Amino acid sequence: MKQAKPFGITKRQVWEAYKRVKANKGAAGVDGQTIEAFERDLEGNLYKLWNRLASGSYMPPAVLRVEIPKGDGGIRPLGIPTVSDRIAQMVVKQYWEPELEKYFHRDSYGYRPERSALDAVGIVRKRCWRNDWVLDLDIKGFFDNISHELMLKAVKKHTEDKWVILYIERWLKAPIKGVDGTLTYPDKGTPQGGVASPLLANLFLHYAFDIWMDREFPAIPFARYADDAVCHCKSEAQAEMLKQMLTERMKEVGLELHPEKTKIVYCQDDDRKQTYPRTSFDFLGYTYRARRSKNRYGKYFINFSPAISKKAAKAIRQEIRRWKLHLRSDKSLEDLAWMFNAKIRGWINYYGRYYKSAMYPTLRSL
Repeated sequence: MKQAKPFGITKRQVWEAYKRVKANKGAAGVDGQTIEAFERDLEGNLYKLWNRLASGSYMPPAVLRVEIPKGDGGIRPLGIPTVSDRIAQMVVKQYWEPELEKYFHRDSYGYRPERSALDAVGIVRKRCWRNDWVLDLDIKGFFDNISHELMLKAVKKHTEDKWVILYIERWLKAPIKGVDGTLTYPDKGTPQGGVASPLLANLFLHYAFDIWMDREFPAIPFARYADDAVCHCKSEAQAEMLKQMLTERMKEVGLELHPEKTKIVYCQDDDRKQTYPRTSFDFLGYTYRARRSKNRYGKYFINFSPAISKKAAKAIRQEIRRWKLHLRSDKSLEDLAWMFNAKIRGWINYYGRYYKSAMYPTLRSL
């Protein structure tokens, strides 16, 4: 007679998680195993993973740390789990996410079902028309500084499943293999790039920011996409006070507002003509500032609205240059369309939603 597994994780859960990981693609982790290599013994690898997860013996391998250059000259650390570990994390995510969704804030937009970055861009656009000031928040090194103690406290508040708590704790403590090959054992943070990390980040900020804002400043609307947030204020004094209070709040939860990147911005337009040092801000690839617009009657006016940011436009031009279209004279237009149309369509669908004409100079580089 077979002994029952201590955790009720099914083979179907592991199979569904594998399908999602395969669809998401992604690079190999510390073991160098790609999805294609994993699939050479798919049945055996999935069974072994299920057996370890269901028995409680699964121990996450080290996370491979890679460094991605940022547009401002800095480095964004990214953690790449192995294929098996991505599947294991997806098992927890798919099981637990529907439960957490019941509690998450209506103005949290990042990495959530039925919500998108463009939803956040749109709501910020509307609120900038109704509120004169914006506090543009930047949390310094958010993913690297999440308190494990507070994270696990939030996890335990929302599940009694011992296996969910066990594996999340193990993922938080999993070693990180650096670019020089050395292993470090983190006492805080969750790797940016892990399958479960966005869900954990949203849960952490649900308590560190969303619920706190509702309790302390119910009259100040905000939109948050992961660790990127915008708060709408009625006056400069209110924005200054909120910034000070949030600085203290972030300290309480082990985080820090970036002193240079956190900005107070005046939403300037035809009805708000005062002069202030900062009258624009970037959010999710868009720059919000005063722009010349046309109303339904064909009359021009100055409107505070979003359009593709210089940083995003520069990234698109750099990618187009990497395609080296001038060296592809052997390809037909149909071939080139097949190769690049999906990418171009994605840019137009995202950056063309608001103030589409700002995209035209960038697309002319094609």
